[in-house]
Amino acid sequence: MFDFDDLSQAIARQTVLCVGDLMLDEFVYGEVSRISPEAPAPVIAVRRSETNIGGAGNVARNIAALGARCIFVGLVGQDTAGDQLEAELAKVDGIEPVLVRDPSRPTTRKVRFVSEHFSTHMLRADWERAAPASEEIEQTLIAAILPLIVRADIVLLSDYAKGVLTARVLRNVIDAARKAGKRVIVDPKSANLAIYRGASVLTPNRKEFSEATRSRAETEQEIAVAARDAIYLADCEAILVTQSERGMTLVPRQGDPVHVPAYPVKVRDVSGAGDTVVAVLASALAAGAAWEDALRMASAAAAVAVSKQGTASVTSAELRRKILPHAYRAAEEKIIESDGDLADRIAAWRAEGLRIGFTNGCFDILHPGHVKVLTAARAACDRLVVGLNSDASVKRLKGESRPVQDERARAEVLAALEAVDLVAIFAEDTPLRLIELVRPSVLVKGGDYTREQVVGHDVVEACGGEVLLIDILKGHSTTALVDRARSDQR
Repeated sequence: MFDFDDLSQAIARQTVLCVGDLMLDEFVYGEVSRISPEAPAPVIAVRRSETNIGGAGNVARNIAALGARCIFVGLVGQDTAGDQLEAELAKVDGIEPVLVRDPSRPTTRKVRFVSEHFSTHMLRADWERAAPASEEIEQTLIAAILPLIVRADIVLLSDYAKGVLTARVLRNVIDAARKAGKRVIVDPKSANLAIYRGASVLTPNRKEFSEATRSRAETEQEIAVAARDAIYLADCEAILVTQSERGMTLVPRQGDPVHVPAYPVKVRDVSGAGDTVVAVLASALAAGAAWEDALRMASAAAAVAVSKQGTASVTSAELRRKILPHAYRAAEEKIIESDGDLADRIAAWRAEGLRIGFTNGCFDILHPGHVKVLTAARAACDRLVVGLNSDASVKRLKGESRPVQDERARAEVLAALEAVDLVAIFAEDTPLRLIELVRPSVLVKGGDYTREQVVGHDVVEACGGEVLLIDILKGHSTTALVDRARSDQR
């Protein structure tokens, strides 16, 4: 498993130049309960509607949702839909829109009528002119795109065959990007892959790939064989064939094919899933990800996208929840970052009538003595909160050579224990402030303390709680462990 957090942080430092066919996606949701008396057609009782940035604009949205920066170049008409898209793009943090206006064509607009109950598309109405841009508009697009390449870490071309990515535009952009040493990812629409010659990676779906290579492309082996000729024809590094529920197969020019299975997921809407895949792939490759890591990230993103209604974008946080193991995330969620979060969790537990326990310590090197106290403390309550001394607090208590592990590492180790429900780091020398905030039903400490020596005993007892002292496990001490380790090093 790759380090998701490191890759995600690297993605946030990347800039992707995205060029492609922009469109306005509208979804009209309702229920069908009768057939029209005027014609044998269903009547949809409209409940709601929503409008999204679609086509290549959805690719840009997904790039921005991951935390990367997207410079987006698109083409719109001189109309209301174009105005709406320009306004919507300007609202998205992370997208720098560069729109070319063509008065001779309408802005591409697609309206989908969807059964809310069954999540089924019943009808789609399109307003568009799917013809190549004129020579004048081509030149305007090229003049807008080429100066932006130097600012990008990678170039992404999203072709919906609506007229932006003409042969001339493609040639100029791909050649300029290669000259600048920038990778070019292409989500192709044309069956003539030669027009994308020189791109780094092509990402057709299985149907597009089968048509372009005139192959069955049913199995990984068939895809790999057909892709070899296609790679030569397109002079590219690799071809990635997306196959919906079958996953995705990448065939590189050098090396063996890589297949990544799809995540099991309940599909609600496949609109824009391909946009999500190519956006994540380009962003991850720009950040230096290996092929397989980029594919696994893209596959997870596709699973999140198809589980949503409409043309969906996928955030880094959603990807994180999909990719990282539940146990890892569950442990992280136990670490409280603020007093407000702690108060909210305590209030929720109290509302459920749960008995709350509290203990505290430095827990610098976790040993069996610590585990005994923590498990005994958890046995005395329904939810256990552990107060953890901050690094500065440990230094004041234990000396300049401590702690051995920083506070985040110590918190993560504690949070991984089943006995611990929350970890709250405190900067003071004592946990009194936390105890006053938590007001536990039971306050637990090791048996080397007396009741009167336990910080906060008076607060807890005044609220009707009790102090519980656990016999310590002799022969176990963090200080002794540290001294022994240092002695062995001499």
